[in-house]
Amino acid sequence: MFFEPENVKGFQDFLPPESLKRAKIKEIIEKNFRLYGFLPVETATIEYDELMRSNTIGEEDEAISDRFRLKDRGGRNLGLRYEFTFQLSRMFKQNPNIKLPFKRYQIGKVFRDEPTGPGRFREFTQCDADIVGDSSINADAECLALINSIMKDLKIEPEIQINNRKLLAAIIESVKIENTKSAMKELDKIDKIGEDQVKANLRKYAETEQIITLFKLLSKDINFFTKNLFDGSEEVQQLIDLGKLYGIKISFNPFMIRGLSYYTGNIFEVVSKGVKGSLAGGGRYDKVVGRYLQKEIPAVGISFGIERIEQVTNIEAETTKTVLISIEKDKETISLANKLRKGNVTCSIIFGKPGKALDYANSYQIPFAIFIGKDEIEKKKFKLRNLQTGKEELLTEKQLIKKLGK
Repeated sequence: MFFEPENVKGFQDFLPPESLKRAKIKEIIEKNFRLYGFLPVETATIEYDELMRSNTIGEEDEAISDRFRLKDRGGRNLGLRYEFTFQLSRMFKQNPNIKLPFKRYQIGKVFRDEPTGPGRFREFTQCDADIVGDSSINADAECLALINSIMKDLKIEPEIQINNRKLLAAIIESVKIENTKSAMKELDKIDKIGEDQVKANLRKYAETEQIITLFKLLSKDINFFTKNLFDGSEEVQQLIDLGKLYGIKISFNPFMIRGLSYYTGNIFEVVSKGVKGSLAGGGRYDKVVGRYLQKEIPAVGISFGIERIEQVTNIEAETTKTVLISIEKDKETISLANKLRKGNVTCSIIFGKPGKALDYANSYQIPFAIFIGKDEIEKKKFKLRNLQTGKEELLTEKQLIKKLGK
């Protein structure tokens, strides 16, 4: 049977220039992770399915139910990681003496066995930063300051929205709706199906008057909830106040839920004007990390996918800076390339006809070409051509490094 090779549905390849843009995005993200004191961690791609099942976290969430399930030759139940957070519980069980607070970051592939669609893939690159072992709202604020810094560096204007799971539960309970979790699930759909449909769905759990009162409450600002001593409201207000110290504006959004059921306190999302959906999300999850140690270890984190960021940012990819064209002077060309690379100038050598080299440079959007021929060697100056403008100039080795190393 004839086989036509193609990508598995929901999986992608990335070639230049897109791969260069992604590399630049990762570089900016990782630089900020390190600036804020987070340390890199790498975890296994495959885990025991028992670790990932819903009964290890509680209620079945969509991300958990959509995990890839595998079996090895020994018949063991395995699966591909669908996120990084749940792996912290195993990591701390195996390494109980990790010094707290522990600030870790991770960038890597995660997998979801879910339907594909525009912007929805089964393999994507996730970026996480977490602070484990600090129960204070200061840790929440550090996560928001971090994501604000990342977005700014990626030339994205962020709007940071927060809510609190305890506050949301208190609001729902205050109107005597008993099935709090189901009510939260319905409220989480408001952006997808609209307020009227959510209200209709809530009739499965509440009377009309309860639903009307609930939505009236959800339209209140945070001051109302703090004055009336709603549980969790003080945590929201404290985080808003801390945000001011970092120079970031934080807005209270009582309709924001975050889908995962393991969140226990403040939750957050990052949106941007003119962009549909959230760019990043996270929150506090104090009952996950210490599960296998039979104790509570506080934790808070922020998470986002590179594919989503890539669609929004207009950051430019960094390509090779110059192509060196040897005109029967291979030895001298290699010598110049060595010096340029030591000066942190990225370059490629093309041996052969200049036309072939220029065609290569244009194909990969390389902005400069340096010609190394008999005249250049004698003058100890090399012809630098700007391939966008056509402008040429003769420069020494030091001048080349100074100009191209900017």
